[in-house]
Amino acid sequence: MSRPTGRVLTLLELLQSGGTRTVAELSDRLGVDGRTVRRYVEQLVDLEVPVESVRGRYGGYRLGAGYRLPPLMLSDDEALAVLLGLVAGRRAGLATAERTASETAAAKIRRVLPRHLTRRLDTLLESLAFTDRPGGSAPPDAGVLLTLADAVRHRRPVSLRYTDRDGRPSERTLHAYGIVSHAGRWYVTGRDARIGEDRTFRLDRIADARTLPGAFAPPEDDTDPAERVLSGFATAAYRHRVTLRIQAAVDHIRDRLPAAVAILDDGAEGPGREQAHARVHDHEHGEGDERAAAEAPAAERWLRVELRVERLDWLPAVLASLDRPFVIERPDELRGLVLAHADRLADCARARA
Repeated sequence: MSRPTGRVLTLLELLQSGGTRTVAELSDRLGVDGRTVRRYVEQLVDLEVPVESVRGRYGGYRLGAGYRLPPLMLSDDEALAVLLGLVAGRRAGLATAERTASETAAAKIRRVLPRHLTRRLDTLLESLAFTDRPGGSAPPDAGVLLTLADAVRHRRPVSLRYTDRDGRPSERTLHAYGIVSHAGRWYVTGRDARIGEDRTFRLDRIADARTLPGAFAPPEDDTDPAERVLSGFATAAYRHRVTLRIQAAVDHIRDRLPAAVAILDDGAEGPGREQAHARVHDHEHGEGDERAAAEAPAAERWLRVELRVERLDWLPAVLASLDRPFVIERPDELRGLVLAHADRLADCARARA
């Protein structure tokens, strides 16, 4: 393990194996110097773990006689929840260490469970199948994740060593608002103190995080951190800026253009506003009730939709799947792609086997 907390736990595991461990041996196993080993021992003592110091030529450290960690007592439901959580978390990209850490954790839990329960859980895991792909992104460093969580809770600034998607390293001072897990990746969102703007950073690109002295005031708005991250995706500086007007319900649009992709403006107006007014007029005079209900469901209205995308070729199929009236405001290139998509669909519909 690469972080102090992990090394302290490793030290405890070494001492639990029995006997006296010399400082030199512990230094070699933990990859630290003797002074750091003594500091780790002091942390265990502070946690009321009875570590004894043995003097003399073959001295070192050992656990007090009779000390054992409390037994792991899990019910069937609890054991199932823990093991399934480890498996699902690893596949979803929610693990905070390499894959072997999740596997060894699961192995340790199985090792202390009753034999009959272990067999039943193994049977379940062998017969379990997933329809989604396992997370392919690099897991975040546990130390970085915990440092950021502490900074969020206590509103303390944190210094980051960050590498962007183009491989450029930088030093950032962040006022972190929250940590978000999205689509198999971890993100931290907050205000970049140097430029005074909100930013979102991927945790797997943060090489180091260090808490700074002082504190910062909470943001004036109470936007949820997850909404900040999704909004940042939708407004990122991609190649194309797309503006549409779509006559549909918000939920219908969101099914195909989620918040991470598009921004919706409820106040937009579009062509057909006059027709909508005409339907309202007819309804007030007792005319065309059925036609109004069929043509303009109450939840549907013209919405302005904005996207920032790197490519346009996937949008025509999405717009066709909406099956609702829409207008392309920009770019003109998208209008041509939609017309070409419509021609291909028409050709396929006319063709016979």
